[in-house]
Amino acid sequence: MTFHLHEQLAADTYTVKDLALCRVLLMNDRRFPWAILVPRRDGLRDFHDVAPADKPAFHAEIDLASDALKRLSSAHKMNVAALGNMVPQLHVHVIARFEGDAAWPKPVWGQGAALPYETAEAEELIEALRKELRG
Repeated sequence: MTFHLHEQLAADTYTVKDLALCRVLLMNDRRFPWAILVPRRDGLRDFHDVAPADKPAFHAEIDLASDALKRLSSAHKMNVAALGNMVPQLHVHVIARFEGDAAWPKPVWGQGAALPYETAEAEELIEALRKELRG
């Protein structure tokens, strides 16, 4: 089976790496350290669509990404969400949050405009995430 990343996810993110199940992306918004995990299986829209055999890896990779961002950012709170209202392909947002960040205490969606990373800043964070995700 061939994996196709939704065009909106591709446009809004940088690729970090592929884990056993998920592609890890970095959202191009420097206001929030924000990873997105996309299971590399076509046709998935919701959590219940993940095959039973893939669920342990799916949950473990969400935990791995959450732990990695927490360590890198020293976040106050980790937000994990799968909405899919705008992008139907199953993807999970893992967002490091801080008291006083640009959206605190509200959800990040609809709160101001994204501030894209400078290239060097994105590359540095991607490399740090790759190292943290080796676990």
